[in-house]
Amino acid sequence: MNDFSVFIDIVENWAWIGWLVLIALFLVIEMLTLDFTFLMLSFGSAIGLVGDLIGLPAWAQIIIAAVAAAAFILLLRPPLLRRLHRGEDPTKSNVEALVGLRGIALQDITQISGQAKLSNGDTWTARTATSMPIPQGSPVAVLAINGATATVRPVNE
Repeated sequence: MNDFSVFIDIVENWAWIGWLVLIALFLVIEMLTLDFTFLMLSFGSAIGLVGDLIGLPAWAQIIIAAVAAAAFILLLRPPLLRRLHRGEDPTKSNVEALVGLRGIALQDITQISGQAKLSNGDTWTARTATSMPIPQGSPVAVLAINGATATVRPVNE
């Protein structure tokens, strides 16, 4: 017997340990990522383990595990993700909720400085998105929030 056939025999005899290690590794990574991708890979590895337990050669186990993992990722993962995100609140919150909000310029707003009071009662440091200054008392709308500064535009009502 040559060295290669001895290696193949060792792999054939101990492949189940490799499959168990892969399953455990993928499950640990899944616990850290929570994305269902590594869970599907661990399912594929479990199929590879079943292939080893029924006596398939190592090359067949690997092919079956890869095909099963791909099928799980393509067919099982999307509905699981939809079901997981089904109960999410679609309402915007925090800074996202401020974009589009209207307000009044408390001082002249330029590209450098200014202040606006938004309709939710908050007063923000403001900058204009255009080169034209916005005069005090003019209605404005929030385009974006950058740190503690609102980028606003004039509103023509």
